[in-house]
Amino acid sequence: MRKVIMFNLMTIDGFFEGTSHDISWHNVDAEFNDYTINEMFPSSDLLLFGRVTYELMAGFWPTPEALKDDPIVAGKMNSSAKIVFSRTLNKAEWNNTRLVKDNMEEEVRKLKEQPGKDIALLGSGSIVSQLARSGLIDEYRIKMNPIVVGQGTPLFTDVKDRLNMKLLRTRIFRNGNVLLCYAPAGKEK
Repeated sequence: MRKVIMFNLMTIDGFFEGTSHDISWHNVDAEFNDYTINEMFPSSDLLLFGRVTYELMAGFWPTPEALKDDPIVAGKMNSSAKIVFSRTLNKAEWNNTRLVKDNMEEEVRKLKEQPGKDIALLGSGSIVSQLARSGLIDEYRIKMNPIVVGQGTPLFTDVKDRLNMKLLRTRIFRNGNVLLCYAPAGKEK
């Protein structure tokens, strides 16, 4: 069975984005890109997004700037199979993207049963919260950035019940980021 692996950058005060979807604080460098290229992409073959993250990614990765500055990651992002969950989008035009308007949890359950590599859930705070509440996320990879932004969007919203986690591994990056990998208690295989 495929696993859903959430990957998000987060401030040490708990936000995955600042106000007005600001992610300028993301501490991204060559070591970060190396992790993305050599660990995230090879283990997954499908990317999941909510509408806001999808629009930000689709507005950046296909651009000449992204292709010039970060050709390997841009190539992987543009060629990967993608699903965007949105009730408001009418179409998804980014290469290899399928739009799912309804039954997100049912769709994710079906995807997990299909053959293939793991499924990466990037950004998409509202989707993270919904799938966390449903127990559909198998691993949480949170890259803590050494910054406090004071306000923004928390990574987990509308999660009413406690989610007990088991630490799987950690990694310290030279730029001060710390990767924390967790599984919901009972799923730490």
